[in-house]
Formats: sequence, C-alpha cells, structure tokens
Amino acid sequence: MSNSTTTPPYTLWQMVLYMLRLGTLGFGGPVALVGYMHRDLVEERKWVSEADYKEGLALSQLAPGPLAAQLAIYLGYVHYRITGATLVGLAFVIPSFLMVVALGWAYVRFGGISWMQAVFYGVGAAVIGIIAMSAKKLTEKSVGKDKLLWAIYLLLAAVTVITESEIAWLFIAAGVLVWLLRAPPKWLGKGGLNSVALTQVPMAGSLFGTTDVSLLTQIGLFFAKAGAFVFGSGLAIVPFLYGGTVTEHQWLTEKQFVDAVAVAMITPGPVVITVGFIGYLVAGLPGATVAAVATFLPCYLFTVIPAPYFKKYGKLPGVIAFVDGITAAAIGAITGSVIVIAKRSIVDIPTAVIALITVALLWRFKKLQEPVIIAAAAVAGLVLYPLLRS
Repeated sequence: MSNSTTTPPYTLWQMVLYMLRLGTLGFGGPVALVGYMHRDLVEERKWVSEADYKEGLALSQLAPGPLAAQLAIYLGYVHYRITGATLVGLAFVIPSFLMVVALGWAYVRFGGISWMQAVFYGVGAAVIGIIAMSAKKLTEKSVGKDKLLWAIYLLLAAVTVITESEIAWLFIAAGVLVWLLRAPPKWLGKGGLNSVALTQVPMAGSLFGTTDVSLLTQIGLFFAKAGAFVFGSGLAIVPFLYGGTVTEHQWLTEKQFVDAVAVAMITPGPVVITVGFIGYLVAGLPGATVAAVATFLPCYLFTVIPAPYFKKYGKLPGVIAFVDGITAAAIGAITGSVIVIAKRSIVDIPTAVIALITVALLWRFKKLQEPVIIAAAAVAGLVLYPLLRS
C-alpha cells in the first residue's frame, strides 16, 4: 500500500532541503538522479513508498519534459500536494540554474571555456559509471525476475541503443500490453481516440515559432515547445535543441552548442538546465530566465494536473499493471541510454579506465558520495587531457 494517506515521516522543509542538496550536488543526469531519489527517499529514509515512487516514475515517463525534474515534483506532491510540488520543484532546479548562468557569464566574458573539454573528458567517463550503477539498482528493484517485464525492458533498451532516442509511444504500448495481459478491462474506453490525439501533439508544436515576434518571446515559445513536446529523459531534448538553436534560428554556432551540452554534463541537477546556458548566450540573464521558466513550466503542469488521478486510481489492478509495464519500459530506455552516452564519453583507454574505476568504487563502497568521484574525475581530466592531446 502507498504511504501517501498516512502522516508523512518528514516535514515539507526536510524534503525541500533534500532536493536543494540534490540539485546542488547530484551529478550524472536523469538516470543517476532518479536512482539517487530511490536510494535516499525510498530505501534509506523511507519517506516515500515504493508504490508512490513507481507511480511518479511512470507518470514522469508518460508526460513530456525532463524525467528527473518531473519525478522530484511528483514526490513533493505525494504528501504536500501543490505546495510541496512547487517548492520541491524550485529547490531542485534553482541551484543548477544559478550555476549555468554563472558559467554563461564566464563564457561570454572570457570568450569560451577552454578548460571545459578537459574537465568533461574525465567527468563524462565517470558519469557513465555512475548512471550504469543507478540503472543496475533500478533494474533489480523494479523488474526483478518477472519474465514479461524483462522482455519489455530488453526491447526498450535495444530500441534506445539502435535509435539513440526514446520513443514515447513504446512506453504507452508497454503499459497497455501488461494491462491487457494481467488485468484485462471489460471495456477499452476511448483509448484509441486519446492515442490519435497524442500523435497530433508534436505537430501542434510546429505552429509555434512561425510568428514574427521579439527575441525574448521567440525564446519563450521555442523553449516552451521543447518542454511541452519532447518526451523522455533530459537527454532526449538535446537533438531538439540543436535543431532549433543551431539550424532553425541560428542563435548558436556548432561549437557553442557542443559547449552548452558539456555544461549540462559537468554541472549537477537536471541535464535540461542547459537551456539556461543557451538562453544566456542568446539574450543574457533575461534570456536564461525565460528559457528556463518556459521549459520547466509545462513539465510542472503535466505532473501536478494528472497527479490526483494517479493517486485516486493508482491502486486498481489495471492501473498497477499499466504502471508496471511503463516502469519496465522506462528503466529499459534508461539502461539503453547508458550505452548511447558511453559511445560519446568513452573515447579511449583512459576514459574506459575512469568509468570502470567509478563502477568498482561504487560497487565496493556503498556510502561513497558521487560528488567526490566527480571531483576526482575532473582533476584526472585536467591532468590527462592536455597530455594526450599534446
């Protein structure tokens, strides 16, 4: 049973402070961040039940927008409703937003960030180890020995590796499959109509950006579209951002965009916060603020609006089966994304060694803090990268 109906074993401010800390020190992108939340809030502190966590993960995967931010917002909602969701969401996002704005200022002021490639060389490899361990724990906890869920998990992992993207309708299909096999409904309702409507949503997004408006308004519309119509983890937004900021609007050069992605990977918190860096390069602090608000507001609304219905109907057998299917698909996609990211971050023997050492340390020392590994990897990158490129 969910513990969301009982007196919470923590205060709202304890949860806000936890998310503030996670947003400040949580490295590794969406895969690692959802793993940290499970480890800290479900396993160790027992503030959130396994059922509530699974519901939050499923809803976050179903809705468009950044996975980790949506899960944080949902976990804030579990016991403290709208107030909790709002404060937790802000606490999770603001630290990394301030960091990327500061990096954006330094980037503009000093003409690029030459040391970033060296840092990313080490940190990118360590991040692979961190998210691999997070994916392992999520797999063991949520998929277990269930053969049907394993089949879904492996299929989504393979699709993610092959396509290098996360296909939203496959998550829904996985949930429907498990629902039909394990808790078949007496009637199917209007699911077909809803599916047709969903296929039209990305097309509706193309209507934005055609209006000749001011730069800040263009930024707001573009990043609102990114937040509202891009499914999957924060990593899934990168191709979309490239198409809009480099190809369509030509706000950034290729090098600036690559640097923006590097900023997302070497800063803690949600990967999507790179929109703040991009917005700063385009239009200074106002651009950064508009880009961040426009990106995260849709994901906030897509989490808190359906949340009450998830809570109300979440214990029905059909809903449980649907959530199980989506969760298995989500974790499969997360595992596949480890391989996709690894192909970009593991580029030679030293980076492979850094990733393997990270896995070994996290396997051996369960209480080892990830920021310590990230700091060590950054130092290794600063030392090794100039030597290997000289």
